[in-house]
Amino acid sequence: MSWTTNDIPDLSGKIAVVTGANGGLGLETSRALAAAGAHVVMAARNQVKAAAARDDILAGLPDASLEVVELDLGSFASTKAAAATIVAAHPTVDIVVNNAGLMAMPERRTADGYEMQFGVNHLGHWIFTAGLLPSILAADAARVVTVSSTAHHMGRAVDPDNVNMEGEYSPWGAYGRAKLANLHFAIGLQREFERAGVAAQSLAAHPGLSNTDLQTHTVAEGGGGWMASASEWLASKTGMSADDGARSQLRAATDPNAKGGEFYGPRWVNNGAPIRKPIIRPGIDSAIEKLWLVSERETGVSIDVEAAAG
Repeated sequence: MSWTTNDIPDLSGKIAVVTGANGGLGLETSRALAAAGAHVVMAARNQVKAAAARDDILAGLPDASLEVVELDLGSFASTKAAAATIVAAHPTVDIVVNNAGLMAMPERRTADGYEMQFGVNHLGHWIFTAGLLPSILAADAARVVTVSSTAHHMGRAVDPDNVNMEGEYSPWGAYGRAKLANLHFAIGLQREFERAGVAAQSLAAHPGLSNTDLQTHTVAEGGGGWMASASEWLASKTGMSADDGARSQLRAATDPNAKGGEFYGPRWVNNGAPIRKPIIRPGIDSAIEKLWLVSERETGVSIDVEAAAG
């Protein structure tokens, strides 16, 4: 049987946090979680778009419980502030979907001087997740889902000696690296949860080829070249809708049978119902070690599960 949003269990009383909730997969993830009864914290940088996304959900689900929090993953200060705001308001957080991301953009830096795709897609979510840990670990059995991409196959592990890809930058190479970091983060975080003996679980997901504004934004940015145009065309002609594309991360976040360390994606690589996918990456242990080293060193933030569990 194909998994659909009808299979999401009752989430009444649960707190869910979704990054990049102002459009595309994040909006549809927020909508589905709210429809199942969760209180959804919609974390997004653009507050005008976030408010419009909230109103869009409420138009169809007038009883939805929603909250908008400002989050700029390209700023360490904004990311820390957003996490602190959420923890202060919600002593427990049951679901976190690290969904926000940038794709194949021209070379650019975050507010703190890091290559933009790695900075937003990974470092921002590293800080955000670390900040939410007290509430995540206070929940009965929280789930953290980090969204990767099939593009992780073309990525290389982060080089601790060249975090910003100085002299080596390419838009798609940087995107692949960031999406591979997302996968490694999900697996590494699950190992930390297991090491600390806590009930929280970390999973990864990828949406396949989904027709969202991600491809359009990449083309408008002008850094992705012919591959960006091809991606936009393919998404418009053969891609899944945003609500179908969101099913992989929703299954990872809510399926009672899903387990920490698993990876969910469409059955037919880039299309289809969400299923558990194999994780086949030689050298993954070394890559995760490098990612942890770089992330802690560059952000000054540690993923200290035992301390957060307190």
